[in-house]
Amino acid sequence: MKALALNGSPRKKGNTAILLEKVLSPLEEAGWETELVQIGGKKIQGCRGCLKCVEKQDGRCVFDNDILNGVLEKMLAADAMILGTPCYFTDMSAEMKALVDRAGYVAFANGGLFQGKIGAAVVAAGSGGATHAFDSINHLFLMSRMLVPGSVFWNMGYGRAEKEVLGDERAMENMHHLGRTIAWLGKAITPHMASFPA
Repeated sequence: MKALALNGSPRKKGNTAILLEKVLSPLEEAGWETELVQIGGKKIQGCRGCLKCVEKQDGRCVFDNDILNGVLEKMLAADAMILGTPCYFTDMSAEMKALVDRAGYVAFANGGLFQGKIGAAVVAAGSGGATHAFDSINHLFLMSRMLVPGSVFWNMGYGRAEKEVLGDERAMENMHHLGRTIAWLGKAITPHMASFPA
């Protein structure tokens, strides 16, 4: 099975990346193939609402001049996706929002391409607002008929300075548990995926 983590922070080795790596670790131990892909700081435009994805029905966005379609291919190939973002003005980063809007709409317009996959949101915050960002990402999963695993707390960690989130013991425990839960859920649902309700 394959887990894809998407880092919506422009900091490649920042607090968001640390949280995502902590989630991926138990998945690797369980034998999953894992990949961490950098989204933050990359070129990705917002959705234009052109509805060409509805018209073409080819599982792609018609605008192919940024990273979206390449990342979308990875999302479609994954059994689980973990979307991580820093908390900017109580919400996700602009790059993550563009990804959610465009990838989510292409998947929806093509018959629900994300249904049955596992989805988890992870948020790194300096202080407040993490719950709203966490909720915003979960909207994609819930509207896409995905499976959203719980953990021992909301999937968020706190730290402003680089690597400061490592001192958030509750977050570190939660991320590890989230990875274990995703691994367990993946194993539990695999025999039943062919009968997932359309």
